[in-house]
Amino acid sequence: MKPLLRNLAEMTAHRDHLRLEVSVVSTLLLQGRETRVRALEMVTRDAETWLRPRSWSDGERIVTSELEALDDPAAIALRCLPELARCIAAGGKSAERIDEHGHTLWMPVWLGERAHACLEITQPKAFTRHQRDVVSGVHLVYQNYQSLLDYSERDALTGLLNRKTFDEQFTRQSGADSWDARHGPDAPSQWLAVVDIDHFKRVNDQFGHLYGDEVLILVANQLRSLFRAQDRIFRFGGEEFVVLLRSATLAQARQALERLRVAIESHAFPQIGHISVSIGFAGAYGGAPVEIIGRADQALYFAKEHGRNQVRYYEDLVASASLKQKVAHDEVELF
Repeated sequence: MKPLLRNLAEMTAHRDHLRLEVSVVSTLLLQGRETRVRALEMVTRDAETWLRPRSWSDGERIVTSELEALDDPAAIALRCLPELARCIAAGGKSAERIDEHGHTLWMPVWLGERAHACLEITQPKAFTRHQRDVVSGVHLVYQNYQSLLDYSERDALTGLLNRKTFDEQFTRQSGADSWDARHGPDAPSQWLAVVDIDHFKRVNDQFGHLYGDEVLILVANQLRSLFRAQDRIFRFGGEEFVVLLRSATLAQARQALERLRVAIESHAFPQIGHISVSIGFAGAYGGAPVEIIGRADQALYFAKEHGRNQVRYYEDLVASASLKQKVAHDEVELF
């Protein structure tokens, strides 16, 4: 089997976005010894789009933490690459630049109507027709497979990330240094919140499942609009959602979750009127994933048992003796 075909087969064997990306970079490097390839992800900072290298062709650095994107010194503003900026604004497939560094080809990676990443290929000489055909083919396979992976990671009704994706991401991230607890109440840390729609069964029973589904979709839209790009929102099934807030102080986490509670309470849902949510949250550090989820879940059920339509923080409840700190076991039934 030719190297290109072997690499394409390897690409489609991956079930992880980052490994797929690294495989694509390796495949494109087959175009020549002087070819340099980078996978760039697009992030928003201060209302501006930036590109930051995530996979480098020389293998020196692969950045996996999305939190690093906010302060990555290697990031470059999209406006500094006018050819690429025009291409993305027009929904195009490629952009090119010729300068003292050689010939550079950018190929945005689209998910739906949004460009979330870009492949950058640079070499001293102009790209031949054969090279362009190969690069375009690899890019198309990569984009299509990215879309398939993204589809498999999302809840079909709301479009939010699903429970399976949460299990994979949280288990991986909880072991990383970026998830360690920070000292001091005002230091940024990570938080896990469980959000549950109050009396949702009553909505389904009284108005029917079609209206119940509409409530879930509208709540998901509120979640998307009220949290930052670096936060992660999941639907766990039924009327339950999970939010991972990243690099936020305790006060910021409280404020964000309270803002969500008020927004849901204030929203007039078609036919149904007003509903509410109960929220429990805990620090996403200092224990195994099952322990952390359990703490947020305990805070949620305290909120539901004490009036609903409120936000409760696990450590507050333990400090006030409203909850007893439980000893974790290897097998705990949650949710």
